[in-house]
Amino acid sequence: MIVAEGLHKAFNTKTGRIQAVQDVSFRAEDGRITGLLGPNGAGKTTTMRMLYTLMSPDQGRVTVDGIDANVDATEVRRRLGVLPDARGVYKRLTARENIAYFGELHGLDAGTIAQRTEALSRALDMADILDRQTDGFSQGQRTKTAIARALVHDPRNVILDEPTNGLDVMTTRAMRRFLHGLRDEGRCVIFSSHIMQEVAALCDHIVIVAKGTVMAAGSADELREQAGENNLEDAFVKLIGTEEGLHA
Repeated sequence: MIVAEGLHKAFNTKTGRIQAVQDVSFRAEDGRITGLLGPNGAGKTTTMRMLYTLMSPDQGRVTVDGIDANVDATEVRRRLGVLPDARGVYKRLTARENIAYFGELHGLDAGTIAQRTEALSRALDMADILDRQTDGFSQGQRTKTAIARALVHDPRNVILDEPTNGLDVMTTRAMRRFLHGLRDEGRCVIFSSHIMQEVAALCDHIVIVAKGTVMAAGSADELREQAGENNLEDAFVKLIGTEEGLHA
């Protein structure tokens, strides 16, 4: 389980100090896909970076399985599998070698890496690309490789920043099945997106973020009820108080 409590983050810019995240709090339970939904610039990626310890909050804290990231960030990282907004893979390595390298970074032995690689290859349908050099991979192939290497150490908590961004329809459908499989295994999954359909199709619990703060949270049905709307998109627009920034 991942818990965010009162997260704040600001940045200094040439035009002044920008408050990117302000008092963001939510719980991502095990066995559930929790979606962060919001327009571009809402503070989702900054929030995600604090969750996986790339950034430290100015105020507030993140706990993963009860461990405070401010106290033991190393142990928190061991418990996380992360697909960040930057998806770079090592182009001179094959997909298998990319995965193995991350396995070694996590201290796994060769036998365990081989077993996990085969399991992930089956789950993500990577057999045809596993031993290909990643230079020249499509967006979908790079994303599959990045997810596999993020999960090679079999983490119970998974954080994915817009994993379907740039994927074709068939690859997106396969990704949805894979993420539902992670949830059904009892893992905690956090999924960030600005695309309404993706969140509606994937998430059990939705946290709506806009202007750096949480505007509403609940299931799709609960959000529609909160807003008094029959359509989730209409509910979203009403809850964030703007027509801007929503991508259909």
